[in-house]
Amino acid sequence: MWKCLLAPAALLYKAGVTLRHRLFDWGVLKSERFDIPIICIGNITVGGTGKTPMAEMIIAYMSQMHRVALLSRGYGRRTKGYLEVQCNSHYRMVGDEPLQIKLKFPDIVVAVCEKRADGIRRIRADHPDVDLIIMDDGFQHRYVEPKINIVMIDATRPVQHDKMLPQGTLRDLPEQLHRAHYFIVTKCPERMAPIDRRILRKVLIQVAYQRVYFTRFESFMPQPLYADEASSEPLRHGAPVIALSGIGNPRPFLQTLHARYDVVEEVTLDDHHVYKVRDMHALAERLAKHPGAVIVTTEKDAVKMTNRAKVPAEVRRALYYLPINISFIEDSATDFLQKLEEDVRGN
Repeated sequence: MWKCLLAPAALLYKAGVTLRHRLFDWGVLKSERFDIPIICIGNITVGGTGKTPMAEMIIAYMSQMHRVALLSRGYGRRTKGYLEVQCNSHYRMVGDEPLQIKLKFPDIVVAVCEKRADGIRRIRADHPDVDLIIMDDGFQHRYVEPKINIVMIDATRPVQHDKMLPQGTLRDLPEQLHRAHYFIVTKCPERMAPIDRRILRKVLIQVAYQRVYFTRFESFMPQPLYADEASSEPLRHGAPVIALSGIGNPRPFLQTLHARYDVVEEVTLDDHHVYKVRDMHALAERLAKHPGAVIVTTEKDAVKMTNRAKVPAEVRRALYYLPINISFIEDSATDFLQKLEEDVRGN
């Protein structure tokens, strides 16, 4: 019933998005090209589709051949304009995902700027040795025309059955998928039927050169955020855990924990949640309710809780994060990355 009431708002939103694309197509709004290869990693839906793990995979590979920089909007930050992310930056100043990437890759340039073209010009001026820019979440932006567009697709929310915001999760038009070069379908089931892959390929591929890769998230053993205070023993299978997440789509994270551990409580917060001291004390109270339990959170949430002074000792001892990466189902990750490198170097 309430979704029907959202239909008029979805129609208005779709009309606005359509008009904006027409203005770019007609040349009223300008897309800017640069003399440096730019890989854009984006999506057309709200919520987590795996852009950050994909960016990390590409950075790790491309850094072997290129001087890489990552440019992000820095969603949720308090600041404006261009900023370079340092390992000691606060996530409120630069955004949680850019900080997570900087901590993993301290030697690369990570910058945030809401005006992507300005950000690229600044990177070019300040770091002339950079020869490849990875732009996080800019597919629908269009003020920058990247050399390669990678679009992340959530297999659990097929675009052909989705609706525009606020009735559904689409923030851009499926018709715009013709601008993509690569589709990375994430969160695929363990045994994805060949017919399901064929259907998705038929839905997604609109131009002959487009490629589709099917993937799932692969998670590893939870790691203590404060290793010097946590137990030296690995978290045993079936151990009691409190699941803590503030991400766009926590369902796969929660499913993983339920499959491995005894989830005694779920704490699900809004995407990009800002953790305050009261949140830390609330976690301490939850631990007191569940003796022997630990807290397992996401990597994105973990970077927001690294200020030791603001985290109670009992929480620090029990706080773990779940590392994840993207695992390719059919073709190998090497196949994808080698083709991507060929496209970066090609015309």
